[in-house]
Amino acid sequence: MKTALVCGAGGFIGGHLVQKLKDEEYWVRGVDIKQHEYRETAADEFLQLDLREEANCIQALTLGDGTFDEVYQLAADMGGMGFIHSAECEIMHNSVLINIHMTHHAARLGVPRYFFSSSVCVYRDMQPGEPEMTEAEAIPANPDNEYGWEKLYSERMAQAYERNQGMTVRIARFQNCYGPYGTWTGGREKAPAAICRKVAEAEDGGTVEVWGDGTAVRSYTYVADMVDGIYRLMHSDLQGAVNIGCPEYVTVDELVRTVAEVAGKTINIKHIDGPVGVQSRNFSNERIYSTGWQAKYFLKDGIAQNYPWIEEQVKKARGES
Repeated sequence: MKTALVCGAGGFIGGHLVQKLKDEEYWVRGVDIKQHEYRETAADEFLQLDLREEANCIQALTLGDGTFDEVYQLAADMGGMGFIHSAECEIMHNSVLINIHMTHHAARLGVPRYFFSSSVCVYRDMQPGEPEMTEAEAIPANPDNEYGWEKLYSERMAQAYERNQGMTVRIARFQNCYGPYGTWTGGREKAPAAICRKVAEAEDGGTVEVWGDGTAVRSYTYVADMVDGIYRLMHSDLQGAVNIGCPEYVTVDELVRTVAEVAGKTINIKHIDGPVGVQSRNFSNERIYSTGWQAKYFLKDGIAQNYPWIEEQVKKARGES
């Protein structure tokens, strides 16, 4: 039986990844600073540790007299656009500490395969319809936020350890990801969850507020597709960063209309001032396609899976059955 360590197992993607690895018959240790908020972990063992502390990283990586076959490093201080723009110091400080300690000690302890979760936030601002950018075109670098800069630095650190310490490293640049069992309120939620919540809270014919003018273009990846991409990438021979994302691009207003359609509601949109981020990011998925991966869920299909779960959370918060 293969063994895997998932750092960030108490988070959204990490929680789904633990379940994926269990389905593939791994023995899994999950580690996070907190328990999963919305469901019990599927991990065989869960350690509640603050991975900013070096000793905790060593503890997480230590497996009796042996070594984990695979380590998946998803732990980070992160959230939606509001959090990214208001917590720059926390993001840079906390996530860099985690990655410095985890990468170094994974290599020192002889971990054979190491996965690092990066982000498409490493890319510059683009215009809608601009030619798709490949992974190599992230350099010369010009991310529009500190979250992207931290990810780019941590990518390069992992690659340096691969070159110098012999640890096989796989790096995924995640697109916006959504699905059940993720943060849906409180300020750290991503756009799909925030819009699902707002629509669930609104009456039929009501109005939801959207930051910006609604024309910013994004692509959203359903979590089942994301974890499938992570698993395929980890077991591939693809070196360097690899984009994982759905090839369907939509505006923020189109996202709202899609959620409203799934909810069966008529929803009006009110545009307000707020952090929007880049106008667009258009990037190539050709490298991940080479593993046989394809997105199975386009936006409406994924929202049809996600919206009922968030609607249920809204009702519970209101004390409704």
